[in-house]
Amino acid sequence: MSKKKLQGIVTSDKMQKTVVVEVERVTEHPKYKRRYKVHKKYKAHDENNTYKTGDTVVIEETAPISKDKKWKVITKI
Repeated sequence: MSKKKLQGIVTSDKMQKTVVVEVERVTEHPKYKRRYKVHKKYKAHDENNTYKTGDTVVIEETAPISKDKKWKVITKI
């Protein structure tokens, strides 16, 4: 099974070796069929603290690194 990849914007880089990435997706209401945006924040591993707030990045699912971190940053877009 392949690992999931998501694209989002770095919203916080204040932790050591960790960034918070906000991922936005569009979903549709089941009854009214109106589309709306849903945001979710993920903590992702950033080994060298290279990514800063405002960067658009791709994150990939990985084995748990800590209690909250299950993603790692792959590349900057």
